[in-house]
Amino acid sequence: MIGIKSRTSQLPESETDHKKLALKAFKKVGLLEDEDIKFMMTGSNLQKIKSRLWKKDRWMKLQEDGLSIWCESKCRKKPSTFSVMDIRDVQEGHRSEVMKKHGHNFSEKRCFTIVFTGNRTNLDLVAASEEEGRRWTRGLQKLRKKAETMNQREKIHHWIHEYLRKADKNQDNKMSFKEIQNLLKMINVEADDQYAYQLFKQCDKSKTNKLEEHEIEEFCKFLMQRPELEEIFNYYSGEDQILTVSEMKNFLKEQNEIATDENVVLIIHKYELNETAKQHQLLTQDGFMMYLLSPDGDVFNSEHDQVYQDMAQPLSHYFISSSHNTYLMEDQFGGPSSTEAYIRALLRGCRCVELDCWEGTSGEPIIYHGYTLTSKILFKDVITTIRDYAFTVSPYPVILSLENHCGQEQQTVMARHLKEILGDMLVTAPIDGKDPNELPSPEELKGKVLIKGKKFDGSGPTIDQEEAPEDEEEENVNNGDKSRKEMVNELSKEFSDLVVYCRAVRFHGFQHALNRGCACELSSFSENKAKKLICESGTSFVRYNTKQLSRIYPTGSRIDSSNYNPQEMWNAGCQLVALNFQKPGLEMDLNKGKFRQNGRSGYILKPSFMRDKSIRVDPARPQPRSGLNRTQLIINIITAQQLPKVNKNKKNSIVDPLVRVEIHGVPDDNATQKTGHVENNGFNPAWNEVLRFTLSVPELALVRFVVEDHDSTTSNDFIGQFTLPFTSMKEGYRHVHLLSKDAASLSPATLFIRVRIKSV
Repeated sequence: MIGIKSRTSQLPESETDHKKLALKAFKKVGLLEDEDIKFMMTGSNLQKIKSRLWKKDRWMKLQEDGLSIWCESKCRKKPSTFSVMDIRDVQEGHRSEVMKKHGHNFSEKRCFTIVFTGNRTNLDLVAASEEEGRRWTRGLQKLRKKAETMNQREKIHHWIHEYLRKADKNQDNKMSFKEIQNLLKMINVEADDQYAYQLFKQCDKSKTNKLEEHEIEEFCKFLMQRPELEEIFNYYSGEDQILTVSEMKNFLKEQNEIATDENVVLIIHKYELNETAKQHQLLTQDGFMMYLLSPDGDVFNSEHDQVYQDMAQPLSHYFISSSHNTYLMEDQFGGPSSTEAYIRALLRGCRCVELDCWEGTSGEPIIYHGYTLTSKILFKDVITTIRDYAFTVSPYPVILSLENHCGQEQQTVMARHLKEILGDMLVTAPIDGKDPNELPSPEELKGKVLIKGKKFDGSGPTIDQEEAPEDEEEENVNNGDKSRKEMVNELSKEFSDLVVYCRAVRFHGFQHALNRGCACELSSFSENKAKKLICESGTSFVRYNTKQLSRIYPTGSRIDSSNYNPQEMWNAGCQLVALNFQKPGLEMDLNKGKFRQNGRSGYILKPSFMRDKSIRVDPARPQPRSGLNRTQLIINIITAQQLPKVNKNKKNSIVDPLVRVEIHGVPDDNATQKTGHVENNGFNPAWNEVLRFTLSVPELALVRFVVEDHDSTTSNDFIGQFTLPFTSMKEGYRHVHLLSKDAASLSPATLFIRVRIKSV
């Protein structure tokens, strides 16, 4: 066996020099010498803007760790910080809604907006000079891109060093035993004092009763140990403690991966850290751990991060990510309406957004939730925002679901804005060579925007309207006191002409729709009406959805923007299952998990048995037959890593985690199982418990992992979750990367599991 030097002996001398704790972590990020980054680390006086009158000074500075921003305010006693990893986008100039309205007094090059993941509001900032604005914009963009490319080990190393910096109270770059005790509590470990002291003395090689730089590194290495991964490595590598190509092939077979010499060599060259081992086509323990911590070791099939499905079938053959009341940031009664809500939805892969259009002053249509105190935004501003963001994350078509409460004049204004702002993006006529009564495919509609609305049927204006909430059937609108039917009777021809493939009509029954045979007609159903139809005529509903689109929306009584369970509607083949994207929770976890696949394109091809109208499928009571393969899913919950605290304000509060696995699918498949809880350990809890599930329709099933903090007297607290389609799960030893309540990353928090799938 060849001799392989330790990694530390191969490091350049400068790596072992004594440097500040956080700077050492930042050096690994690789941008320490960048001029923009250096500028950010000196700090700047910036101005935060919320409205015309609300403008406050903020002292902001990139911290020594290189991935967190210090933000200090005169009116707040305690400064705040945010992570670069939580930034979704950095916009230069007057692009955000706040900047468009209130930034005109400042040069565009002084202005920039930080857009966060999850539901955190934007941060709109103005620099003292154009040069300063450019420095911050460029620097944040560089750091964000770097954070995206960091591997899991780098994220863990950085995470530990950030807590080390916080625990080093006197900032002497050394760690006393008391500081080590505080560190352990910060990272969710309840350690016995005697054990902690023993570990401290073991690392204190200098016998100074303080851990210095290289000793701290040794302590960090101890914290980063993964005995469960070492055990797997040892099993496959044997006594020589190194994996040959043949041994790695054996492991890949167990993982249900491609077990060829060529694939193993690719893995070695991609993940092995030791050049000598790499040259001899060997994988060390470090390289093996890097592989398991990479996207190739993820529970989610990385091949599904690309568009892998057939995109050339009719629109009705796809589940389409859809939003309800897209303009709202909060509740349905008094919350703000904002173009930012459209940006968030579109950046999350949403392909059908809703616009509630009402008569506005000065002849300009507005969007808001009618008869409520929600704020109002201009229709043309929303269309401009949609133009700018529609195809940022997906090239496939966007459907604008227009709730039209306007008279003819402002409908004509809406039509003009749509044509002028969207230009060639807007579909105004059937695709050349395509039957105008057949739905085109997502591929044929790439980069296009479709209008869903009412349309003249050729014999005069139609008074058919989209299914309204039960309590608003005959509502009056605040426009001359005209009723909705009278308003619809005044449908503008200019507006009607823009409705091509998504003609909104009232639902008159499945037989009526079958007799008409018009694929371009679309009906909307409240969640209650949809549930009733699924219960009474589920087979007909599935058949209906093979040819036509159906849109499901939450009932009007959901004032708090809560959601219904979308899985019930997907089980019936409904395509446009619209949810309140602004409301985090189980329902949005399922939606995110469903559309995580197929490159986050917002379009998911339905199973073959839901695309063929000759096959009878009852979503509530599916029967075994060709195309439905009963499957057993066996999940071994092994360990978790770096779970966040639930109560960050209590230093001594340590979580007692448990894992719950949920199956969401057809009624027979819905199930939940959970592990026991581990007391006082959120850093590296171990369960080694096996959970088993049987799936009758695996093609429709979603698997949701939930980690909770056990509480014997009250309900458990949420820690993190991750949801994915069963068809995107990979077998073998896998990591699950956890997300927060609002779907932001909890990196580096993970679960380590083993997945086995068997046919029944």
